[in-house]
Amino acid sequence: MDRRLILPLAALPLAAQGSEAGETPHTATEQTAPPNIVLFLVDDMGWQDTSVPFHECRTPLNDRYRTPNMERLAEMGVRFTAAYACAISSPSRCSLLSGMNAARHRVTNWTLDYGRATDAASDVLELPDWHWNGIQPDTAASPHNTRNATPVTTLPQLLRDHGYCTIHCGKAHFGAKTTPGADPRTLGFEVNIAGGANGAPGSYLARKNFGEGTPQEVLGLEKYYGQDLFLTEVLTREAIGALQEPIRRGQPFFLYMAHYAVHAPYEEDVRFTPHYRGRRDAQLGAPLNESETRYAALVEGMDRSLGDLLDFLGQHPETARNTIILFMSDNGGQGLNNVRQGVENRDPNWPARAGKGSAFLGGVREPMIVVWPGVTRGGTTCDQPVMIEDFFPTILEMAGVKRYGTRQKTDGHSFAGVLRNPAKRYERPIVWHFPNLWGETQNQEEGYGAYSAWLEGDYHLIYTWETGRLRLYDIRRDIGEQHDLAAEHPEVVRRLAGRLAKRLREADAQRPSFRATGAPCPWPDEAFRKMRPRTAKSSDGQ
Repeated sequence: MDRRLILPLAALPLAAQGSEAGETPHTATEQTAPPNIVLFLVDDMGWQDTSVPFHECRTPLNDRYRTPNMERLAEMGVRFTAAYACAISSPSRCSLLSGMNAARHRVTNWTLDYGRATDAASDVLELPDWHWNGIQPDTAASPHNTRNATPVTTLPQLLRDHGYCTIHCGKAHFGAKTTPGADPRTLGFEVNIAGGANGAPGSYLARKNFGEGTPQEVLGLEKYYGQDLFLTEVLTREAIGALQEPIRRGQPFFLYMAHYAVHAPYEEDVRFTPHYRGRRDAQLGAPLNESETRYAALVEGMDRSLGDLLDFLGQHPETARNTIILFMSDNGGQGLNNVRQGVENRDPNWPARAGKGSAFLGGVREPMIVVWPGVTRGGTTCDQPVMIEDFFPTILEMAGVKRYGTRQKTDGHSFAGVLRNPAKRYERPIVWHFPNLWGETQNQEEGYGAYSAWLEGDYHLIYTWETGRLRLYDIRRDIGEQHDLAAEHPEVVRRLAGRLAKRLREADAQRPSFRATGAPCPWPDEAFRKMRPRTAKSSDGQ
């Protein structure tokens, strides 16, 4: 274990931040320089795709992967064991930049080409006219830039307005091609490295020019074309290079390090595949196949990038002592056996069920670590529920940005207070809204298809729009979500369905309609009343 950063970061005095209720605000004489902030976002990484356990105990998946730098980061800070995002990339990324829940910003599926929905076809449902052109800068005004799009005041723009150098590196996936939102520089980033409308790399290989000429080509890295380099390594080099200037100027920086890894295609990173090829896996009871070998190498390459950034900060100790690091993934890991090895929807994100695109925990629970020098205590855990839009107010609070306005109404809850005081947990119901059809599977039994969901305490309610089915799971006792409690606890279903429906209505959320009649699918509370008319007449005041 490399401990070079642990003592310097832990030794930093508590930085001045915005006050919480019951806390004493810091005076001007106590304030330090605004903190630097690194947000390290991984693409498609499951909550168990790491040697760092985010479950209550280690699992065989934790033993499959080699992520020593995530271990290092966890020893420096706090692991969040109840962190969530949307089940698909673009909704999460748009929530992160806007502070809005997907039900409100309406970018509910992945984006790419202008004016094109990316949903699968259905003979039963007519899907809503969702915002497939993505989020756009709050200055967007033309019909081209506002059609099926959501103008927002972004997190990087607010940080930049308050003196930060804002750097985007890697995958963007905020807006469709030909819109301003496809270019991170229109969304408040001073520097953009390799970010565009694409949601995956055409290729990870520089010798293949990173997919030049394909719909998913990675732009802006032409100087590396033809070389024997991997995209994850190239992005890390570029990010470190971009940090040199704000450090030289003494300017606070916000680095959004958004890797394309570990998204498909699972091309070989030859630096790491020898660690996995032919190795027998305890969970699978068999050697890792070639796809799984390459996937594990993608994970380790991502981890090496994290280590290279930590090492770079360690070479600038004054900078390191005032740098906050947040680690997160944008959705659950793939759960389908067309790309992953083992039992579909069971093995890839075990013990959680299903994966990317699904309402079950395998699709939405994420690995999350936060290091806040002088605030977080190393090697600790926190079970406070956190949703992806919560990063927006939290980072602004960490940066000391107190007075700001946004064009949009935000939904995020700052978790800065629980970082300062781990005992200060708060109620945080979480809502997911996906009135769409993901193109890779429509297996409703496994939580795919058009759905909305609500998590409150230990109860996870899943609503399927096409059938009106409501399922209920106790995720503390049944993290694999195998036992549907809806019939046993109808009052809980009624209460949570009402709260979910109320939240969706308040956000003016879109919903599918039935092709046969043109009628909208019922809201979750309406579906409950249709299924249980007698129970629905009772009330507990909720």
